[in-house]
This record gives sequence, C-alpha cells and structure tokens, in this order.
Amino acid sequence: MRKRFIAGATCPKCSDQDSIMLFIESGVEVMECVSCGYRKHQGSEAAEQQASGDVIGVFKPE
Repeated sequence: MRKRFIAGATCPKCSDQDSIMLFIESGVEVMECVSCGYRKHQGSEAAEQQASGDVIGVFKPE
C-alpha cells in the first residue's frame, strides 16, 4: 500500500499542517492524519447518498 503526504493540507480535527496522508484501502481513498489519527473515507458521502434510496445511479458521459 503506497501512502502519499499532501503538501499544505491541514487536518480538520487537530489543525496540524502537513500531517495528512492519502492512500487506497480496499479500493476506497482514505485520508488520515498522522498527528491525531483522524480518518475520512473519500467515497463515503457518495455511498451514503446511494444507500438512502434518493439516487439510483450516476451517469458520467465521456
């Protein structure tokens, strides 16, 4: 698993700068703060919308 630090990013929980790393876990992008341990899954908001029944699918034309 390759982890990358995001330059200039600030943690929303502890406000520490340059402590956010980004990596893929089980096919989902994860943002994690190395200072406080805060984690956010990038795909979670879209998954919650689809699970609510409001969205049937997302059409993305190429």
